[in-house]
Amino acid sequence: MVRRWIGRVFEQGFALARLGVLLACMVGDLLFLHAPASPFDWALALCALAVSVAVRWSPLGVVVTLVAFIGVADLYHSNAVISLKVLTCVTLFEVTMRGSRRQIALGAGALAAVVCFNVFDTLPAALPSVLFRVAVMVGVPLLLGSYIRLLHETAVRDRERAEERLRVARAAERTVIARELHDLVAHHVSSMVLRVGVARHVLPGDDPRVGELLDDLHSCGTAAMADLRKLVSVLRDPAKVGDDPGTSFVEPQGLPAALETVVERGRATGMRVDSSVDAAVGGLDAVRGITVLRLVQEGLANAARHAGPRARVRLAVTVGGDGAVRLTIEDDGGSAPPAGRGATAGRGPSAPNGSAGGGHGLAGMRERVAILGGSLEAGPAGSGWRLSARLPVSPPVTMELVA
Repeated sequence: MVRRWIGRVFEQGFALARLGVLLACMVGDLLFLHAPASPFDWALALCALAVSVAVRWSPLGVVVTLVAFIGVADLYHSNAVISLKVLTCVTLFEVTMRGSRRQIALGAGALAAVVCFNVFDTLPAALPSVLFRVAVMVGVPLLLGSYIRLLHETAVRDRERAEERLRVARAAERTVIARELHDLVAHHVSSMVLRVGVARHVLPGDDPRVGELLDDLHSCGTAAMADLRKLVSVLRDPAKVGDDPGTSFVEPQGLPAALETVVERGRATGMRVDSSVDAAVGGLDAVRGITVLRLVQEGLANAARHAGPRARVRLAVTVGGDGAVRLTIEDDGGSAPPAGRGATAGRGPSAPNGSAGGGHGLAGMRERVAILGGSLEAGPAGSGWRLSARLPVSPPVTMELVA
C-alpha cells in the first residue's frame, strides 16, 4: 500500500510538471509568436490543454478530441492551431509509450487525416508537402514513443531475466544446503537414534530412570529427524510451505498440543513447568505459530541449561484482543548461582548480541521476532531469568520505491 501511494505521488508530480511546461509553451506561443485574434483562440487553446490532462485515463479519446480542436481551429482560421498541433503531437507521443497498438494506430490515423483534410484543396500539387507534414507530425511522435517504449520493455525483460537467474541460483543454493544437512546431520542423528534404540534393549533394566532417559533420548532424536526431513523438504521446494501437510512443521490447530509436548519434555528433565496456553493460539497463522513454538522450545531449553533441573518455570502464551501474541517464560534460578548465570552462561546483559555463551539461541529468537515486527526482551528477574516477546498481527510493510 505504501509503495503504491509513493508511486501515485510521483505520478501526480510528473502530471503537474507536464501541465506546467505545456501551459508555459502554449502561452508563450500565443503571446510572442502567434498572437491570438480573439478570445476564442485563448479559450480553444486552454480547453485543449485541459483535455490533454485526461490522456492517462482515455488516451485515444484525448487524441481524437485534440484532432477535432485542430479541425475547428483551421475552420475558423484560429492562430492557436500551431499550439494545438504541438499539443496533439505530445499527446500522441505519450499514447505511443503507454497505449495499445489499436489506440496508437487510430490516434495516428486521426492526426494524419486532419493534416490531409486541411490542405485537401491543394492536392495533388502539394502532395510532397503534405507527406512531409504527416511524417513530421505523426512519424516523429510515433518514432520517439516507440523507441522509449522499446527501451522500457527491454529493461523489464532484463529485470525479469535477472530475477529468474537469481531464483535459480537461490534454488541451487537451497538444494546444496539441503543435501549437506541430509548428508552431514541426518546420518549422524539417525545413527544416534539407532544406537539409543539398541541400548534400550541390551542394557539391564534394573534402574527405571535409565530406561526413561533412553526413551526420552530416542523420542527426541526421532522428533529431530522428522523436523530435519521437513526442513530439507522445505529447502528443496519452498513453494510447498503451507500447501503440503507433510512439509509444515506444525498445523495451526495443532499448536496447543505441540506446545504441551514441548512442556512435557521440559518436565521430563526435572523442571517444574507451570504452563498457561491460550486456546486462541490454535487460530494463529502458520508463521507466527511456528515462531511461538520455537520460542518456547528455546526458552525452556535455556532454562534447563542454565537454571538446572530443579528450577521452577512459568510459561504463559496469550492472544490479546488486538490479535497480538504475548509470550512469557520466567524461571526462579533453580540451583544455578546468579553470578554463574551471567558470567559463564552468557545470559546476562554483558553477553554480546544477547547470545548465550557466544551461541546463537537468544540472537536467533530476536531475529525471528524482528522479522515479524515484534519485540523481545530477556534479562534477569530476581534470582532467575525472564523472557518476554510480543508478536503483532502482521509484519510491517517495507517501504520501497517502485520502478
